[in-house]
Amino acid sequence: MDTEREPVRVVIVDDDQLVRMALRLVIDGEPDLTVVAEAADGDAALTVVDEQRPDVVLMDVRMPGRDGLSATRELLTRPAPPRVLMLTTFDSDDLVLGALHAGALGFVLKDTQPPRLLDAVRTVADGNPVLGPAATARVIAAATSPRSSHARDSSREAARKQLSTLTTRELDTARAIADGLGNPEIAERLYISVATVKAHIGSLFAKLAVDNRVQIALLVRDAEE
Repeated sequence: MDTEREPVRVVIVDDDQLVRMALRLVIDGEPDLTVVAEAADGDAALTVVDEQRPDVVLMDVRMPGRDGLSATRELLTRPAPPRVLMLTTFDSDDLVLGALHAGALGFVLKDTQPPRLLDAVRTVADGNPVLGPAATARVIAAATSPRSSHARDSSREAARKQLSTLTTRELDTARAIADGLGNPEIAERLYISVATVKAHIGSLFAKLAVDNRVQIALLVRDAEE
């Protein structure tokens, strides 16, 4: 019996045809990945995702009409949604923060080298985030830009309520994630094993109803604002 894994099905969403073409050439050159459709805006993305049921959507943040953030929010409310990996210039795309809050698994820069882009698609397809510790810290810093007093109070109250379900050790782990630490660094800070760190992170995912480390970090920042 053939037990080989089926290729990861990818949809590319970007308003620039040349970007879509370049991404398709890179992705379709891999035996374990395949591009099943393209879309030029968020509305078209919703349509092709419904038709093709991809595993991963490479979603541009800024597009005419429905942008990538709006499309991502819509996709992630649906049953069995695809994994979403945002395409961004990062330094100018604060909108990506909203997508991470909504459950997108990370981002890649548009000028990412092909091998790293392919690794990111595979990582997201497996349900893992594509954000290193340094990138996480930068995202969090951008997320703490000034907001209205009412918005801060509302976010703080909601975040503190969620975090109140955690044990002391789980909360320590969440705060370390918010500081941008990887698992080995968290283990060193808390004087525990990496295996224990992973167990705590698994509990955080379940208790906080989140899908990735960035959402944990943003909750901690909201609670401590």
